[in-house]
Amino acid sequence: MSKRILIVGAGFAGMWSALSAARLIDANGRDDVEVALIAPDPHLHVRPRLYEEGPANMKAPLKAIFDAVGVKFVQGTVERIHAGRREVDAVTVDGGPTTLGYDRLVLATGSRLFRPAIPGLPEHTFSVDQIDEAAELEAHLLALARQPETPARNTVVVAGGGFTGIETAAEMPARLRAALGEHAEVNVVIVERNEAIGPDLGAGPRPVIEEALRELGVSWRLGAGVAAVDAGGVTTADGERIEASTVIWTAGVRASTLTEQIPARRDAAGRLYVDRNLAVEGVPGVYATGDVACAATDDAGNHTMMSCQHAMNLGRSAGHNVAADLLGLESIAYSQPKYVTCLDLGPWGAVYTEGWEREVKLKGKEAKALKHRINTEWIYPPRAQRDEVFASADPLRIVVA
Repeated sequence: MSKRILIVGAGFAGMWSALSAARLIDANGRDDVEVALIAPDPHLHVRPRLYEEGPANMKAPLKAIFDAVGVKFVQGTVERIHAGRREVDAVTVDGGPTTLGYDRLVLATGSRLFRPAIPGLPEHTFSVDQIDEAAELEAHLLALARQPETPARNTVVVAGGGFTGIETAAEMPARLRAALGEHAEVNVVIVERNEAIGPDLGAGPRPVIEEALRELGVSWRLGAGVAAVDAGGVTTADGERIEASTVIWTAGVRASTLTEQIPARRDAAGRLYVDRNLAVEGVPGVYATGDVACAATDDAGNHTMMSCQHAMNLGRSAGHNVAADLLGLESIAYSQPKYVTCLDLGPWGAVYTEGWEREVKLKGKEAKALKHRINTEWIYPPRAQRDEVFASADPLRIVVA
């Protein structure tokens, strides 16, 4: 009787989970285990690039890769997980309901932008969280030239001064001028509720970030977040009014709400606590990976970030270990002690840091060249060639991106 490993989600962690599981099954000559992946779309959405121009093109096809290694793709959306009876309820691409059983489950449904109950936020903000949302922002920017010229038209407010907010803001002056004219006077403002720009990035790269933003013409307001948004702009928590025709929300993400259907502990971001093999604590047969997993990266107390860098290697480890569990083989504990960041700073360049203290190693054009390689090469799927896919899916092939 055949068995099934079911992976939910086709992001970085889900894709690599499927390929790594297929690799181990193939290496052991087993033809009685099916690796199936269910997701709404047979593409990898390259979410780390959605702050750039042309977001509609930021995706890579997966079907040929899955076919090359025998992963079954099911196009649909999981709506309910029944961990007790090892089944999921889903809706297929044609709208029909279906139920899929599994012997082992890997939850890899990622995260979504967190949108708190701020007046006007749903109606009057854009985002770069998903491809369709980033494409909507791009269309809006291009249409600004048809509006009467006012300071508000030429102003973009970026709500949130974290990683995504900084990368987005750094791109905005050039993107606004591309839409409004090379000599247009533009105003890009980051609104951050904390007392420093890039609060989660620490003090190490901050001088570089501030230098770059100043040279790009980006300003920032610290110590008060956005309290309300309307069609004409934003009001901050300390009462400041900023007139703007474009408000981009980037302030924080939360794990997929499917984690709430797993009877296990979750952290403040909704991520499931997992052991070093990425098995969910106290729930037999269920693994979590990528942005839905809170996993230790080392023995020094550091834990994964919601990032592509961690998701890729989490996926490789989860796929190997779920297959090893099912086949009765030895697992390989997830470990990713080297931590780096490479923050895009638009036309100015980038900043690259190493370690959890984020010591600056590269900046400007040199760091930008590295960021370009990460964004256009390293995070993309392998070619649909069986040997290349399996080599790339090795859980001991740690990729720092």
